[in-house]
This record gives sequence, structure tokens and C-alpha cells, in this order.
Amino acid sequence: MAKKLKQPRVVIIGGGTGLPVLLRGLKKYPVDITAIVTVADDGGSSGRLRNELDIPAPGDIRNVLAALSDVEPLIEQMFQHRFGSSNELTGHSLGNLIIAAMTSITGDFVHAIQEMSKVLNVRGKVLPSANQSVILHAEMEDGSIVTGESKIPYSGKKIKRVFLSPDEIMPLRETIQEIKQADLIVLGPGSLYTSILPNLLVPSLGEEICQSDAKKVYICNLMTQAGETLDYTASDHVKAINDHMSCSFISSILVNNKAIPEAVLERYKEEHAQPVRFDLESLKELGLEIVEDQIYSFDNNVIRHDTKKVAELLYKMLLNETKSHADT
Repeated sequence: MAKKLKQPRVVIIGGGTGLPVLLRGLKKYPVDITAIVTVADDGGSSGRLRNELDIPAPGDIRNVLAALSDVEPLIEQMFQHRFGSSNELTGHSLGNLIIAAMTSITGDFVHAIQEMSKVLNVRGKVLPSANQSVILHAEMEDGSIVTGESKIPYSGKKIKRVFLSPDEIMPLRETIQEIKQADLIVLGPGSLYTSILPNLLVPSLGEEICQSDAKKVYICNLMTQAGETLDYTASDHVKAINDHMSCSFISSILVNNKAIPEAVLERYKEEHAQPVRFDLESLKELGLEIVEDQIYSFDNNVIRHDTKKVAELLYKMLLNETKSHADT
């Protein structure tokens, strides 16, 4: 009987809307995917459930489960359905409620995610960066502290650093194990301070990434974000990550090198958002391998990372990485 070839392992870290977009493309390739997802969200349905039930925020986890699921479209649509009636269900996503119910039944958030992964026939593993509620805080440049992931982008001040509470946050053993075994570790795309860094700040998780031999790729955001990365260049994003870590661990950066049409940019001016400037020389000074391509697409006039293109580029990196490991 022929021996089944081991699939290359990729660990993707993030949250928000960017992570599911990437995963929908990558799940079509023969790779072993682990998504490590932030649980620092405290707004909307997630925030209400975490406050009322004392569970980690389920919203970003729900979106990742849906992205990696292999079920009938109607089932995914039902899982993602958000109630619009004017009662206690208003604003809640059915998937969030199901994850909350499963946590109550199993007694454990991680176990609940594992059971939901079976129900939704998920391609890969979905792990929270911590199995407890964590609170994200931001220290602003004027020294003031803003508490709460949902409040940070609306403070009207420039962020100096972000940090988590409580002081004792335990990373999952499975998460650490997946990082140790990864051939490729991918950060983003996603909000720098509220989707990516909350994962890296979980004690031991960031250190494991620093020590890992895997190639580490940062997928740079396409647009700046008011309240988080106003006027940031590509290298500013990388420097912010390095400043929060005990090492400069990113080896490669994936950036968009094609101009975005003016008509689309006009719409983003209302949000004080502009394309992230791709500052080649500064990125080279940071010692990064630069992978550049047109990596955006449009979805109802909203700029998104092109899931097919980004997945293709990551898969090529992964094959090169696993080949180089095999040759050594």
C-alpha cells in the first residue's frame, strides 16, 4: 500500500475579516491548515455573549469556522445568519449562539470549537489564541490608556502599544504544538493592533513563534485604518510588530504593488483610509524578502485581498520551504 505523503503545515494567525478571506482560498490546496484566532473582541454579539456568559469572544472563531467549512451553502448561511428583529436576539449571530451553547454543554470553549468543526466539516484546525476571556488595552502616545478592542480605533489618538489583561493568560498546548510543527507561519491580513497583535501577545505563543524554524510571512494590509494605522507604510506595520515582540521574526512580506483605481479610493477617503505605501528601501533595511504582486480584488466596491492570488503565492512559498527542508 502506498504511503500517504504528509501535507505541508501552515499556521495562520489573525482575526477580523481578513483571515477568513485568505482561508477560503488556501483550503483548496493540499495543505494542513491551523488557524490561530484572536478572542479579544468585545463589541457586538461577541461582546454581549462574553460578558453575559463569561466565555471567550466567539465572533472571529465563527467566521473562520465558516470559511474553512465544507457544507451546503445554506448551512453556512444559517450559521452566519444575524438576527435583525427588535428583541433580545437583535444583532446576535446564530453561529455565536451555537458556539456559546456548545461551550455550555461541553464545559469548555476549545472543546466546543472542536465539536463545531466536526459538524461543519472544517478543513483544518481552528484554535483560539487563549481559552479564556482576554481584554485588550492600548497605551496612547499621550500616556492615556484605552480599554476594549472595540473602543481602541475610536479614541482619536495615536497608539503607542497594546497589551493584554489579565497578567496570567495560558496559551493552549495544541496551539504551541502546531507552531512547533509548522513549515510556514502567516500573519494577517487583518487589523494590526486589534486582530494580529492580540494573538502574539499571549505569553509563550509569541516566544514560540520567535523560536520556530518555519518561514514567517506577514501579509501587509492593503489600506491604512483610521484609529490604528493612519499614514503607516508597509515597514511601519512590521516595525510595530517587532516593537511588541522579543525578536524580529518576520522573514518575508507580501505586498500589493498595483495601483488601486481612483474611483475606489474616493469611497475610502470618507474613512480617512489610503493605500498602504510600499516603501521598498525601508523593507530591505529590515532584512525582509519582499514578495510583490497585485493582491487585491473588489467585493461590492470594497477592497479585499484576492483570496486566489494570495493563496497561490503562499502555496508556492510553502512548497519551496518544505523542499528546502527536505534538501537539508
